[in-house]
Amino acid sequence: MLHLFENDMPLENVEGPASALDYARRLAQRNVPISALIRAYRIGHCRYVQWCLDELHRQEPDEDVSAATTRRMLEASFGYIDRVSERVIEVYQLERDRWLLTQTAVRAGRVREILAEKQVDTDWAESALGYRLRQHHIGMVLWLPGRAHGDEGLARLDRLTSGIAETLGCRTKPLFVARDETLSWSWLPFGSQRAVPWDVLSSAVEDGDPAARAAVGDVESGVEGFRRTHRQALRAQELAMAARPGVRVTVYAQVAPIALMCMDIDDTRAWVWSVLGPLAVDDEHCTRLRETLQIFLATGCSYNATASRQILHKNTVQYRIRKAEEAMGHPLYERRTDLEVALLAVQYLGPPLLRTSPS
Repeated sequence: MLHLFENDMPLENVEGPASALDYARRLAQRNVPISALIRAYRIGHCRYVQWCLDELHRQEPDEDVSAATTRRMLEASFGYIDRVSERVIEVYQLERDRWLLTQTAVRAGRVREILAEKQVDTDWAESALGYRLRQHHIGMVLWLPGRAHGDEGLARLDRLTSGIAETLGCRTKPLFVARDETLSWSWLPFGSQRAVPWDVLSSAVEDGDPAARAAVGDVESGVEGFRRTHRQALRAQELAMAARPGVRVTVYAQVAPIALMCMDIDDTRAWVWSVLGPLAVDDEHCTRLRETLQIFLATGCSYNATASRQILHKNTVQYRIRKAEEAMGHPLYERRTDLEVALLAVQYLGPPLLRTSPS
């Protein structure tokens, strides 16, 4: 600024000092927020102007010279700070994007190594990831069904991951790994805690982003648990992608048998048809019978409890159960376990497992 005053330099010829630009790059690499850098410029500008005004007062010029000098100092200093801070912000953002891209790529590579290797140095892995593996964690896959512009999708998924971790009371930051512009893998740190309020997790996803979908693994521990909960989340995602219409949040612990069955949809469909018989038809009548049958089995074959759950008369429930047995050609207890699993599969996967008409 003194050089600018002395030589009466036009602001158009002023560039940000090289040291200022280098400093901005270092702050970007160290995750210091841009707001701190800009505040430092504002504070520095204020102090500089105060020193100039103090010096002007000390020299005791006449009133006209003092007013003209003050106006010149303010115009030039504000213009200089505005021009330099814009350039510094630009350099900071470019370096921040480059740094994050590099760090993300490195982190993703290290995660893939841990997922693939049988023997992993836990100390090295924790240091490389900045995430503690000697604890309980939950693997999670988040994705956006549609396309996103630029980095907007990943930014949304990153914010959602942090929001979920905060809602669930995680004491340290989750591990977030970008897979593409609309897909991410993450691990939520739970320390020594094993109990997870799944309803709270589902609400956190649904409230956090109106379009995002989530597949969540079970609570697992250690390096092997890190891998296992991730595999579970991937299985849950396969189920969510196959389901029609599907749900926003798919929790592996609640759908494990069906998620494993999704590895071969064709064989699963054939098995469901063999278990349900004529009940495996995608129409309103069979849907009602399947729903009543599923609730009846879940309530310990209680007609009263089923009637209460469905707001039906007990005789209506008895009629539907009898019609379901007639359609399958055998009593419920003959293949009860298979029947419960088949009904659960249809509940989650829907039409992909059903016939369009009676065969």
